[in-house]
Amino acid sequence: MDTAVNPAAAADRGLVRFVRGAFLDAEVRARLDAAVPDEYFTYPDGLTVRERQALTYQRLRAAGRAAPPADRLLDDPPALCALLARAAVADPALFHVMLLHYTLALGPILRFGAAQDGPRAARDALTGMDSFGTLLMTEVGRSNSHLSPRTVARHDPASGGFVLSTPDGPAAKFPTSTAHPDLPKTAAVYATLVHDGAERGVFVFVAPLRGPGGTPAPGVRILAAPETSGLPVDYAAVRLDDLTVPYEAWLRDGASITADGAFRDPAGTAAARLTRSMGIAPPVWRGVICASAAIARASAGILLAHSAGRGTLGRLAPRRPLTDYRNQREAVLGAVAAGYALTAVAHHVASAPAAAPAGAGPDTAWAPWSAVDRDLALLKTAATVQADRTVTACRTHCGAPGFAATERLNAYRGLTHAYATAGGDNELILYDTARAMADLDRYTPPDPGAAPGGGDLASLDGCLGLAAATERRMRDRLAARVEAARRSGDDPFTAWNDNLALAARTATACADRIVLEILRAAADTGPAALRPVLGLHALNLLGRRAADLLNEGVLPPGGLDGLGAARRRVCDDLAPHAADLAAAFDLPAPITAPTAFLADI
Repeated sequence: MDTAVNPAAAADRGLVRFVRGAFLDAEVRARLDAAVPDEYFTYPDGLTVRERQALTYQRLRAAGRAAPPADRLLDDPPALCALLARAAVADPALFHVMLLHYTLALGPILRFGAAQDGPRAARDALTGMDSFGTLLMTEVGRSNSHLSPRTVARHDPASGGFVLSTPDGPAAKFPTSTAHPDLPKTAAVYATLVHDGAERGVFVFVAPLRGPGGTPAPGVRILAAPETSGLPVDYAAVRLDDLTVPYEAWLRDGASITADGAFRDPAGTAAARLTRSMGIAPPVWRGVICASAAIARASAGILLAHSAGRGTLGRLAPRRPLTDYRNQREAVLGAVAAGYALTAVAHHVASAPAAAPAGAGPDTAWAPWSAVDRDLALLKTAATVQADRTVTACRTHCGAPGFAATERLNAYRGLTHAYATAGGDNELILYDTARAMADLDRYTPPDPGAAPGGGDLASLDGCLGLAAATERRMRDRLAARVEAARRSGDDPFTAWNDNLALAARTATACADRIVLEILRAAADTGPAALRPVLGLHALNLLGRRAADLLNEGVLPPGGLDGLGAARRRVCDDLAPHAADLAAAFDLPAPITAPTAFLADI
């Protein structure tokens, strides 16, 4: 296996074009790359925690001013995704605060406040990078807090504005990126609007939390969280003690309170209002999926560079190249294949048409996300899980240097762990997806007679057929178990609580099938060299799901051996091309092997 990493010029140009995507012209791409220059891929030594955080925000400000205007980026998903993906590869902390700033602070202003001209001063401060955007949504003391925040907003007839209040410590907003004492912060605050003694639904309010010098606004209490290395951002808990904001700070999305105090809302119900207010999620999910693809590619490149030309001293065969051992060969090629597969998913979501109107998704029980866009939320879970698996495998197969000689793989792993929960908890998304599947709520099971490829493991169609059959059988079994529980007198909680493990696996099977459909489409339209790489990823995906495939009778006894044999054949075919496959990722120059620092010795 030739693993010498060559310049991108040596790679298959079709693969390079595939990785870059066909959505951005060269001028825009160059501008986005320049917004996150190579120097952002490292930090100077010796910085304190607060100094490092300040530098992250300084880089965010510079990136925002160098990139196209924020409103243009938010109207151009491929461009915003490209900027976020490069930031994720450079520095996961920069990605995180950039995502918050654009999609979760500015996004609601532009989406919900455009018709009313929104809070102009806050919008100008955020678009000009004079203030950094953050989010106050999750409350620390209760799970599923998105469904019913205890932070409330009450209309003040005297001033015409609103008073935002957090009733107690458990209702404090956490985590928020608000701890740094010297930086200006503007927040999108999710609060339950209470009017005339009734809860009217969850709305977004814009609140400047820290002024130009970082001083908290009157009515804002900020408690810095303990330092963490997982995703090093300035986490804090925030309480609002009768914080007053003007009427324009209410991102009302067509709702209003008339002069005589009457409340009007086109959403109709508080539940529908929650879904509409959570409609800012699709740009978040697209950004997370594209970042997941980018760090998977970077991790694969790091592992390949670590493995290149590396000899071994094992007594079975001293001095054999490391990648002659199948565990390392399959790890390297599996990581490369995952990078290409996630890239296909990223292109799919970045270029997809606008989502259906909020509320077009299925009813939800655990979280609001599937009601906004079921498939996009589900792909976010699949992408973060796959990225985490890929980064972890690369770190493991880089040995001790993968842990101790570079922070990059550790930082990528911190990002994947964070976004298993951030942007919508993966498990809750799986549960709501499974509930919709069982109830046939805006879900159509795969046709049991339409298994393309006849289960042939040598083809993407065959892998897709196996995945679709597994999904169908698991969905039917889950629906039957829940229905039997209901008929026996169980309440909905008990009926579902006893089947959560099966529900999560069933929704995961649905995600597998959707991903494989995306991969098949990419293989059909992409360069010829792409098909065997995506085929390897399909085999790896089925291998991880082998227990369910065997349990549902989709694979016969011994089928796992067949998967293993197919994977070995594909890896042997791909091994001579490993360097070119990785070179086509066209990784930024600072992405190197873990022990590159030894060149200075």
